[in-house]
Amino acid sequence: RTPRASTAPWSTRCAPKTPKNTPKYTPKTPQKIPQNQPRNTPKISPKIPQNILIVRENTEGEYSSLEHEVCPKTAKNSPKNTPKTPQKIPQNTQKNTPKIPKYTQNILIVRENTEGEYSSLEHESVAGVVESLKIITAGRSRRIAHYAFGLARAAARRSVTAVHKANIMKLGDGLFLQCCREVAAEYPEITFRSMIVDNTTMQLVSRPQQFDVMVMPNLYGNIVNNVCAGLVGGPGLVPGANYGHDYAVFETATRNTGKSIANRNIANPTAALLAACMMLDHLRLHGHASTIRQAVLASLDDPRTHTPDIGGQGTTSGAVQSIIGHLPRG
Repeated sequence: RTPRASTAPWSTRCAPKTPKNTPKYTPKTPQKIPQNQPRNTPKISPKIPQNILIVRENTEGEYSSLEHEVCPKTAKNSPKNTPKTPQKIPQNTQKNTPKIPKYTQNILIVRENTEGEYSSLEHESVAGVVESLKIITAGRSRRIAHYAFGLARAAARRSVTAVHKANIMKLGDGLFLQCCREVAAEYPEITFRSMIVDNTTMQLVSRPQQFDVMVMPNLYGNIVNNVCAGLVGGPGLVPGANYGHDYAVFETATRNTGKSIANRNIANPTAALLAACMMLDHLRLHGHASTIRQAVLASLDDPRTHTPDIGGQGTTSGAVQSIIGHLPRG
């Protein structure tokens, strides 16, 4: 006997039976967000409309995958390594600042400061084509990694994150990452992880509290420094230091010159004064450094001293007088 052909569609006849208690699957259709409509995400602070068009050249630059290893003897005459280590921002620095999100930023950034893209080795190979050499050496990569892990151990930090782009620059950044991994093995009590630089910038903006100590080559350090400064209120708040074998230089972490606000009495003195405190600590004048640092941080608790860069109407002279007022008498 020939069975009667089913009149149901093929997709219905071949589909597996769904259990009676299983809820029907309904695919979600993501709602389109207009360009001028900010996403109401609690992680974004301050709440300003995000409406940015980014245009990126996508065929050359650092992603040209043109890398090679030179003779090790070539690196002997290169300048002395001077790592850059911006100091952490104490928790109460950003407490009353309008631009600062409501979670604690406490990140140490360690930046290799003598090679990488800033080696100043550029030439025009043919008309209209410029080659810029990025130099990465094993010796300096290991040295900056040792500095980062030593700093983490001394400051009782729990993790070090190496920032790189080794997925594209497999030789240059690959060497840096390999050196960081080798050094990490010498510090078993400290957690080591690596992160690609573009993902790092996104993670800093969305979840900065996941970072502790970060170590990276020159250019990435410059970018990450500025991102972190923006997270806590801007370049007027964050100090930095450059340490070498024989010399040390102390300055604002982002190295902004402030030409646009020169002679207007609105510059924020916090970063420069905190950098001076780092210099005093370097000279083992810890008592003086602590006294000035406490006065600077105490003055930030008064919104009347906030300069325009952190959302206030205060002046440079007013901020300095407030700091002087918080210094002990006698």
